[in-house]
Amino acid sequence: MPKIKVRDIEMYYEIRGEGHPLLMIMGFLGNADCWDPLYMIPNLADHYKLILFDNRGAGRTELGNPEEFTIRLMADDAAALLDALGIEHAHVLGISMGGMIAQELAANHPENVDKLILASTYCGGEESVPLFDSANGIFMDIAAALDKKGAWDREVADMLLPNIYTDEYMAENPGAVYVAVDLILGAPTGLKAFNLQNNAILNLDLCSQLPQIKSPTLIVAGKKDRCVPSGNAEIMTKRIPGSKVIYFEKSGHMLQEEPEQVTEVIVEFLSDL
Repeated sequence: MPKIKVRDIEMYYEIRGEGHPLLMIMGFLGNADCWDPLYMIPNLADHYKLILFDNRGAGRTELGNPEEFTIRLMADDAAALLDALGIEHAHVLGISMGGMIAQELAANHPENVDKLILASTYCGGEESVPLFDSANGIFMDIAAALDKKGAWDREVADMLLPNIYTDEYMAENPGAVYVAVDLILGAPTGLKAFNLQNNAILNLDLCSQLPQIKSPTLIVAGKKDRCVPSGNAEIMTKRIPGSKVIYFEKSGHMLQEEPEQVTEVIVEFLSDL
């Protein structure tokens, strides 16, 4: 498993494809494997050099001993990963918590970010639409189950699925859902990192920083997202100069319901000169 020294930690990463670098930042509790392996990854790898990695404390990356665990900390990690790999700048795609990290990266390390894609995310604080109470309830139940069991298992991972997919998708694609659970269980996030990531998300307040983002920005959101309300996309696009937003009517949080359309939109945006 490839790892590289990034600041105070050993970070797991993968490189797929060739071309201009595209840094892909996964969300809460996810790992580098959790991107759609059937359509998005192979199709994006046809156009770009994909840089996939596990965030600090997630999957196969060390947690380290940070004095303060924040979204900014993970954005600084992402910038340091690019530096460690000898990559001066890249396109950046972040989903969910990864989109929060991507906002911090673009605002505080603008030299590293060419084009920016923010998926299924929000900027936190009082100006944003809060996460759904049902989603927060599921996360609390998962934390309690992890505390009781001491480790992830299929029963715990299954609890996460309503936050990720629509009911229709889960009913019609049981095989894909089964694969998703396996990917989570293959490199799970421990309870300590779970709590630290969750607190970082809850303490996020980036809306005032968004006007600092100068990278061309695309915001995408699923209208059926049951974790992050899609109304946050409009809030962010009003604050990021020149940004645009595209909604996917059938999609939930991971946009898995319309993978071909989502991937086409991403490629078109990144290819547009």
